[in-house]
Amino acid sequence: MRRAATLAVAAAIASMAWATGARADGPGVGTASVASLGDSYISGEAGRWAGNTNEEPSWIDALGSTAYYDNESHTAEKIAGCHRSLSAEIHIGGGVNSTNLACSGATTSTHFGGEGEFKPGIDFYSSEGNRGQALMLEEYARTHNVKMVALSIGGNDFNFASIVQDCLTDWLTSPWWWQNHCNDDSEVTANFTAENIAAKTTATKNAILNVHRAMVEAGYRDEMYSVIVQDYESPLPNGSGFRYEEAGWERQEVGGCGFWNADANWANEQALPRIDGAVHNAAAETGLTNVRTMLLGSAFNSRRLCESTVGLLEERGLTSWRNAGAVDRTEWVNQIRTVSALFGVYEIQEDLHPNYWGQLALRNCLRQAYNAGTPRGGTCTRTGTGLTAGGEPVMTLR
Repeated sequence: MRRAATLAVAAAIASMAWATGARADGPGVGTASVASLGDSYISGEAGRWAGNTNEEPSWIDALGSTAYYDNESHTAEKIAGCHRSLSAEIHIGGGVNSTNLACSGATTSTHFGGEGEFKPGIDFYSSEGNRGQALMLEEYARTHNVKMVALSIGGNDFNFASIVQDCLTDWLTSPWWWQNHCNDDSEVTANFTAENIAAKTTATKNAILNVHRAMVEAGYRDEMYSVIVQDYESPLPNGSGFRYEEAGWERQEVGGCGFWNADANWANEQALPRIDGAVHNAAAETGLTNVRTMLLGSAFNSRRLCESTVGLLEERGLTSWRNAGAVDRTEWVNQIRTVSALFGVYEIQEDLHPNYWGQLALRNCLRQAYNAGTPRGGTCTRTGTGLTAGGEPVMTLR
């Protein structure tokens, strides 16, 4: 009888072990996974293009016409216009599963764009098959072992695209000797009143809390995962760092960077710090112990659009993004193409976003933030030239 009981216990243990081994991935179980939520600065917008050129688009076309196709058969976008590119930073590799739930044009709350396109926010919206990103995360996390959620949100709440448009319009419609600056336009300054900054900080805090709620609903405890909240990198140099003069039309017609020096300085010294400050404060105000921040403000310094340290491919004697040294001699931010994007292969929504090189640089830092499954925060900076063994720019997270 004692021997029979022992065999029965052994059989039960073996059965339990088999069941555990066969169990699908989920909270704390199975292959590690990471997920990204947010806006165009993490979805992979502009990730098709490696540098800029006014010559043949093929010179910089790193991913081809299917760059943003993210459905299972790689034939279309799951949500039109989200532009979740294959070069998006969340795909850190190394045996870690990843999903990109971010969407170009997203704000903290779900909305529909001017032409009716769906833009999922960091919420639990659900109607007619459309879902908010927090709800998408909850569904994904139930069947995947999510160790890290990367989040970029808040920039569109400050009307980033409209500010860029105002600055470009002021540059195009005023001469260099009688400049009209966007930094004092009422529609621009309204975004940076104390009241609006406080409101957007709260909206971003609530978005982070929605990420937390999604993970709780999916069965996670706080110690099982981390949220990496990232801020925004500077896309343009200060006025003194442009390679094109203010006078004349080169700054926009050649470089695709139609900003007056004073507006570029304002963007780096006032607008960007206020947006990034709102993101930092929002993360702190959640009170969550598993939230980390990844600071990107200076990540692209010396590789920014129209910066004197880099150039268009043709300005640097290159004819392909594959040419040796292209990563260090060309820009990591997409041109502002205006009317030229209405024809051909470029799209206006790609303007002023991290391109292929920029996306891979951010991926390098995000992999370091993942930290082999023990996520950490830090400041992401460029710390070398050339490419890593994995084909990414040399970056360090400190």
